[in-house]
Amino acid sequence: MNRTKGVTGPRGFRAAGIAAGIKESGALDLTLVVNDGPQDAAAGVFTTNKVKAAPVLWSQQVIQSRRLTAVVLNSGGANACTGPEGFQDTHATAEKVAEVLGVGAVDVAVCSTGLIGERLPMDKVLTGVENAAKELDSSVEAGLNAATGVMTTDSRPKQSWKASEQGWSVGGFVKGAGMLAPNMATMLSVITTDAKISGEQLDKALRLATGSTFDRLDVDGGTSTNDTVLVLASGASGIEPSFEDFAALLTEVSADLVKQLQGDAEGVTKEISITVKQAATEAEAVHVGRTVAEDNLVKTALFGSDPNWGRIAMALGRADAEIDPDVLQILINGVSLYRNGTRDRDRSEADLSGREIEIVIDLNVGDAEATVLTTDLSHGYVEENSAYSS
Repeated sequence: MNRTKGVTGPRGFRAAGIAAGIKESGALDLTLVVNDGPQDAAAGVFTTNKVKAAPVLWSQQVIQSRRLTAVVLNSGGANACTGPEGFQDTHATAEKVAEVLGVGAVDVAVCSTGLIGERLPMDKVLTGVENAAKELDSSVEAGLNAATGVMTTDSRPKQSWKASEQGWSVGGFVKGAGMLAPNMATMLSVITTDAKISGEQLDKALRLATGSTFDRLDVDGGTSTNDTVLVLASGASGIEPSFEDFAALLTEVSADLVKQLQGDAEGVTKEISITVKQAATEAEAVHVGRTVAEDNLVKTALFGSDPNWGRIAMALGRADAEIDPDVLQILINGVSLYRNGTRDRDRSEADLSGREIEIVIDLNVGDAEATVLTTDLSHGYVEENSAYSS
């Protein structure tokens, strides 16, 4: 996996990331990604939050055609809970991109991230679109700038790229550091490919990929108003892979992006994987893993490197799933601490001093399995989120 390349890795794409002045800091805050074809297939998945930002409502509409020419993204403001005026701002942004590229507004998706409830400075956004269009390039640097332009509380840009053995590739960037949860969250991702694939197949592959990657990261249980994952296909490689091969590589790149999200979550000191084995169904395995991942008592114990398996038992025991305490097992970093209704080895044998922590919960009631990724609840997380709007 190559993390020096992103959306400009696949052929047929140009990108730019500029400082439009949306952020008072002067940091990069506006990104433009353009598909030069010859194909313009596209698909997207969005937040399930009932309070959806204006750009989500816009992009959900335009993606129904399964085609896109461009995506414009801004950081420094979410354009959420801004009423009809906010939707008009999104429409105006798409219209400006369409104007400078010579396409229709329905060919342009819009994404925003930042503080909820404030209107965007549209003079700066529209001028920024014009300036970004002038900077469009297919270089590695342009792709990195695009990944940087969407950052909010992220400490670093996150991108990934991988080529298939046949010569087509998948690349992308993602932003997000908090409010990460199943159904995505304060998280924007644009993924590109130069494979030849229809919009319908692209949509199917994206839903398979996000179901086992983006939807399995749960930092704090929050589900943002702006979550968006878009995938664009240019067909510029001239190669049409099998659906299985395409879905597999898309999932692999998505998983790498998600791992980077986990590693850069707000205040993170521990990267935690929770694998639930032998559950009655996959849905129940995910639900049990998610319940443990979101439990603050579990998260604070792990922050303190405390192998307190009792908190894990408590958390999974309240999950709406088939659970029999007399047959389940809990392991932390390979050490079995609870088995068949009582404690097993001494908790002091589990070493949690490192950054990576692996929790395995064997329910022993079925044959389904799932893994959920999460992080600890640290002082840094509380401090950052207590002062986010100020």
